[in-house]
Amino acid sequence: MENFVAILVYLVIGACLRRMPQFPNETGIVLNQYVLFVALPAVVLLKIPQLVFSTDLLLPALIPWVLLLLVVGLVLLAGKVFNWSKNTIAALLVVLPLGNTSFLGFPMVEAFFGSHALPLAIIYDQAGSFVALATYATILAAVFNPAAAKPTFKSMAIKVITFPSFIALVIALLAKGNSYPTIATSILESLSATLVPVIMVAVGFQFQLRLESHEVKPLLFALPVKLLVMPLIAYGIVLQFDVPKVLMQVVVFEAAMPVMISAGAIAIGANLAPRMTSALVALGLVVSFVTLPLWYWVLSNI
Repeated sequence: MENFVAILVYLVIGACLRRMPQFPNETGIVLNQYVLFVALPAVVLLKIPQLVFSTDLLLPALIPWVLLLLVVGLVLLAGKVFNWSKNTIAALLVVLPLGNTSFLGFPMVEAFFGSHALPLAIIYDQAGSFVALATYATILAAVFNPAAAKPTFKSMAIKVITFPSFIALVIALLAKGNSYPTIATSILESLSATLVPVIMVAVGFQFQLRLESHEVKPLLFALPVKLLVMPLIAYGIVLQFDVPKVLMQVVVFEAAMPVMISAGAIAIGANLAPRMTSALVALGLVVSFVTLPLWYWVLSNI
């Protein structure tokens, strides 16, 4: 609970900084880049070598893809039933399957389940959410945005292999079984410790909530699907396997994360229902601060 309170404090700090003239509008972007290029790779380098590899790790790697396929089907069905516009359906196809499993997921997993659970969250994010962002979301955005350059296999591969946390993942896997020098471990620990406060301050700084009346129905569909239905499906899948409780908890908890901010940015950049997408990202973040503690309570008592 102390860690959760700390996260709320960081968010408030970020919101307060946005109102101070000393901090330019780009502050949130700069903080996000620091997390992407420094703090997140440090966490990967520090935590991944601690993983004990087994077939159990296939679950956190594969479940995001199973959920993606199921959610795509739900969106297409809902779009047909409710007669949503092609633009709205495209926006939901891009953003709804992808959760905020790193920027929000990592600090939340650490806050509720401890740092020992982080490697499982990293596998879920890097093998699932991140690769889906770099491929699935990018392709869809290009297909539904005629003005965008069409992605190629080469461009997508370059995007994946040059992403800082992916590079860190490769290095960490190569380093498994070996110990870092003491000074390297100390540096990685200090940099890793900045992940939660920096990204939560950035989220607080960038937070905005804008709702349009004609976009209420898609939002009312998307929010429960993302925050309730997807983790329920993940729980049903995990129950079919004999896995450690912490793995089950992390997989379901990551599936319960709100919409990924980066996926929202891709959809907005492709002009896919930008107002609705912004509202879904912002409102999902707000509501998740209620649903995630509830999911933690459920997962701790089953």
